[in-house]
Amino acid sequence: MITGSMVALVTPMHEDGSLDWAALESLVEWHLEQGTHAIVAVGTTGESATLDYDEHIAVIRSVVNLVRGRVPVIAGTGANSTREAIELTQAAKDAKADACLLVTPYYNKPTQEGLFLHHKAIAEAVAIPQMLYNVPGRTACDMLPETALRLASIPNIFGIKDATGNLERAKTMIDRAPAGFSVYSGDDETAVELILLGGKGDISVTANVAPKLVAQMNTLALDGKTAEARAINEKLMPLHQAMFVEANPIPVKWALAEMGRIPRGIRLPLTALSSSQHERVRSALQAVGLI
Repeated sequence: MITGSMVALVTPMHEDGSLDWAALESLVEWHLEQGTHAIVAVGTTGESATLDYDEHIAVIRSVVNLVRGRVPVIAGTGANSTREAIELTQAAKDAKADACLLVTPYYNKPTQEGLFLHHKAIAEAVAIPQMLYNVPGRTACDMLPETALRLASIPNIFGIKDATGNLERAKTMIDRAPAGFSVYSGDDETAVELILLGGKGDISVTANVAPKLVAQMNTLALDGKTAEARAINEKLMPLHQAMFVEANPIPVKWALAEMGRIPRGIRLPLTALSSSQHERVRSALQAVGLI
């Protein structure tokens, strides 16, 4: 079972938008040193929407090769075309990713039956562990708990990343999930509380900039050390919030550049962090001792 702090890794880019492979290698090594428990490559935070197919698979392959089995690598392979999602998932398997993360189809707004059949088709086509990913604030498509639990009966679907921040629905899935199906947080602000309810970890944006603290927080929460986990979360809360002052990954990429870890590259239609938000993000980094 994959548990703990799973960084939703940014994809470093030069200022012209080309991929920065040296910065990617440096980030991966830093995360391993800092105690990150798993790495999610080319998810939303990794700008999957603007990487072409070859780049997408090249980043996954690179992260797998850099990690060398030291922690699990989860590849983002979701798409709003079932055929495309199958192709990406097969390519991730061929690249030797440990698991895949599949976002609900965006823009075309399928029914719950369509969501079930979409994920069922991918799971049956590619024999790799798969995690569902529900983030209706970005996709305009909400996978209801009943649909997630229905998919939980498919052997290689092992969990769901729930990014709604709705702890009540997370608790419903945790309580009703069959053995072998886990619920993970995709919302940093509420991740500790979801884990304390029985969740198994956090796919985190904040972990990009504060990997050691987020890993410690996850470990404490998983061990049931409520007060200690909540204390770290309270310390991190301004940073959790600062990472979403504009659309992710705009703030987190700016923060990492401010920390000297990556260049300032980001691809249109996303743009660099607005100057009006610089001080808020900088102050949040300073408060945690990151700069």
